[in-house]
Amino acid sequence: MDQLRTQTINQLPSGAALIKRELCYTICFIFILISSIIALNLGSSSRSLPLFRFDHFFPRKLPPPFPHTHPLQACDYSYGKWVRVDKKNPVLLYDEDCPFLDPGFRCHRNGRKDIEFQKWRWQPHGCYLPRFNASDFLERSRNGRIVFAGDSMGRNQWESLLCILAQAVSNKSTIFEVNGSPITKHKGFLSMKFQDYNLTVEYYRTPFLAVLGRRPITTPSQVKLIVKVDQLHWRSKQWKGANVIVLNTGHWWNKEKIAKMGCYFQEGGTINMTMDVMEGFRRFIKTLVSWTTKNLNPEISHVFIRNHSPIHYMNGTWDDGGVCDAATEPEQDYKKLRPESWNNQYSAYAIKEINNSQVRLLNITYLTGFRKDGHPSKYREPGTPVGSPQDCSHWCLPGIPDTWNEILYAQLLSMEFRTK
Repeated sequence: MDQLRTQTINQLPSGAALIKRELCYTICFIFILISSIIALNLGSSSRSLPLFRFDHFFPRKLPPPFPHTHPLQACDYSYGKWVRVDKKNPVLLYDEDCPFLDPGFRCHRNGRKDIEFQKWRWQPHGCYLPRFNASDFLERSRNGRIVFAGDSMGRNQWESLLCILAQAVSNKSTIFEVNGSPITKHKGFLSMKFQDYNLTVEYYRTPFLAVLGRRPITTPSQVKLIVKVDQLHWRSKQWKGANVIVLNTGHWWNKEKIAKMGCYFQEGGTINMTMDVMEGFRRFIKTLVSWTTKNLNPEISHVFIRNHSPIHYMNGTWDDGGVCDAATEPEQDYKKLRPESWNNQYSAYAIKEINNSQVRLLNITYLTGFRKDGHPSKYREPGTPVGSPQDCSHWCLPGIPDTWNEILYAQLLSMEFRTK
């Protein structure tokens, strides 16, 4: 019996051997556990929450922002801050060699030396503003129409979009104005065709968006012009069927300009001699929103009402010695921005009131308010007489309107826009 016990004890592993065996078992278990977790993480959907996260230790390389395989999440791009960028992260989407730029927007060619205003990008709070992918936008818009209608700030944005899209077209001769008209301060309309995509990008100069006409003979002599607040401009019939429509107005709806023009408002065939500009605009913006819902097919047309583009005259107004040529970088203090214009308040309320996803607000006022440095100022088009007012209303291109178009593009992506 003692011999058997001694033999059994001798066959048992030593203490060191036991520890070594347990350590091997533990290591194998840990390896299997980690492998299982990694496999679960790799196999999980991008929308699901992984069991454990190793991102802090092994950061994953983010995919490129294009092409977009899924719609972007809804985001308020209108609030954020301007961030300076370096040479490694350029913001320019084109340059002044773009053949579609109005001479008055080519500030560098017109003598402006500093280009610091081109070295900033807009960073919204809490979300990502995708960089404009011209090839993607052209493909989404194939066989379609894009319309800009409004005042000359709309022309600013229209020319910006033309230049951005043209970067994705190797043969620029395939882009042309359908009527052979030059891109200048043209009264009427311009339609640029991207032949390879059968796409037209159109601009209609209608500063009030409403009907502007001569006074009837029977009206008092102080009436020079009338604005019909219950009727859109007659060119609005040409906007029907467009896939993207960007409308803007506001700069001409101000007391000083209305008074200087001898302009009064008409509604229902009757001229109202006491209606002020605020009430006139309020009634017209309701007419505008109502027109979009009655005349446009929501399956085809995506409508954006772009709000006010701030001006930055300092030490006077445009006709009273106001200037803006000293500004070389954005305003840093949001408290110094000018109050929200009443035009914007009426526009936003009218859009919200109808609660129609077909009509959206393209809100660019806040972000543009910082950019006192982005105007042509004294660097106006060749031939401008000496002593002419500075231009602190329009924008140098490339420049701030490029960001407006980036936001437009982002909103269209969130709507899964594509022509049918």
